[in-house]
Amino acid sequence: MPVPAVQAPALPAPAPGKGGRFARLPLLAGRTFIPLGLFARLPLAMLTVGALTLVTAVTGSYAVGGAAAGAVGIGSALGAPVLGVLADRLGQRGVLLVSAIANTAAIVALILAAYLISGVQDLAAGAPALAAAFVAGASCPQVGPLARVRWMALTSRTSGAGRAAGATSADLDTALSYESTADELTFVLGPALVGVLASLLAPWLPLALAAALTVVLVPAFAVHPTHHAVIRTPRRPAAGSVAGTAGERDRDAPTPRRLRTLAAVALPALAMVCMGTFFGSTQTALSSFSASFATSELAGLLYAAMGLSSAAAALSVAYWPRRLTVNARWIACAALMAGLAPLLLLPATALPMVLVLLVLGLPVGPLMVTVFAIGGLVAPAGKLGTVMTALASGIVAGTALGSSIAGQLAQNFGFSTAFLVPVCAATALFLLGTAAAVVLRQRGKNTPN
Repeated sequence: MPVPAVQAPALPAPAPGKGGRFARLPLLAGRTFIPLGLFARLPLAMLTVGALTLVTAVTGSYAVGGAAAGAVGIGSALGAPVLGVLADRLGQRGVLLVSAIANTAAIVALILAAYLISGVQDLAAGAPALAAAFVAGASCPQVGPLARVRWMALTSRTSGAGRAAGATSADLDTALSYESTADELTFVLGPALVGVLASLLAPWLPLALAAALTVVLVPAFAVHPTHHAVIRTPRRPAAGSVAGTAGERDRDAPTPRRLRTLAAVALPALAMVCMGTFFGSTQTALSSFSASFATSELAGLLYAAMGLSSAAAALSVAYWPRRLTVNARWIACAALMAGLAPLLLLPATALPMVLVLLVLGLPVGPLMVTVFAIGGLVAPAGKLGTVMTALASGIVAGTALGSSIAGQLAQNFGFSTAFLVPVCAATALFLLGTAAAVVLRQRGKNTPN
């Protein structure tokens, strides 16, 4: 049976026109939802770098440390869609509670396993830590994607003849703008926090902090009243019964319609793989770039410049004109990324590269907001959590892919060649946006924002 809607006392109706667009978000979801959603996703941003730092420190092997970080990424890419499917079927609260406990246990196991293999230099002997790292990635609670699902539910609920709580499509744009900014901030703050704690105190401390944040904040996010707004996927009706939801009718629809639905979902997912490839290859190429005149550790600070401008630009999407469709936004932002990415080939010192990265980040945040919004538009009924977590896992998989390709190119041909990978990724995003415009128009989903 569908979960009942959130009661009015838990989520008070906003007063239209007061406090600006972002001031409406706490009124739609409650005042505690935004800080919970922000800090509960921080452990995911700390996990990969934390595993790399700890395992490398205790083994003295970059190969084993890098394999541990890779195991976290692979686990997250595979586990996120599974958690999304379970959240759609069983409800977010139970899935988040179980994953929080499992992830905390896996992180503790990773810390213990890392010290058990202290001094190990080969991957086979480091298998216990690698296995724990994989489980930690696979069980990591998908707070960001599931928070987007809640925002989409909150801004689309209906009450009687009109929208509940005065929600509008502008509210959804505002919420998704905030969510992309929160992702950017946590993925800048997380690695920086790991570096500070590991270098000043102990290499195990960042992962211990991630476990503590997970076991405290994720359950609080899980039981927040907003989880009631998300309707579970209903069971498929038995043969001969009345047709069910639109998602069920899609499964029984003729093959051409099902293929169009699959294409409409696959394009945003592929776009997020390309976005992750852009991120991962840029980070790796910047490491090689900074090592050419200083140290590779400078790459984190350089990359933060793009993250900050991207986060700021993502917030601006809430104020973009409503007549600008999601299709137009995707194509315009991707075209700007593809046009600006070749500038990465020009700088030879840090300051010009910072300026390039600041400018390059401007279309990145809005494009992420747009692709997540399109994912919500094309998601079959009852599959929103599945689609959102698939998009998030696409970023993780793409980051690993981009890092691997750019690393090989940087090692063999230099950082200038490695910077061609983000150029190609941005171009692919533009081509996917063009294809998505055609598919969405055929599905009749080409709606403003």
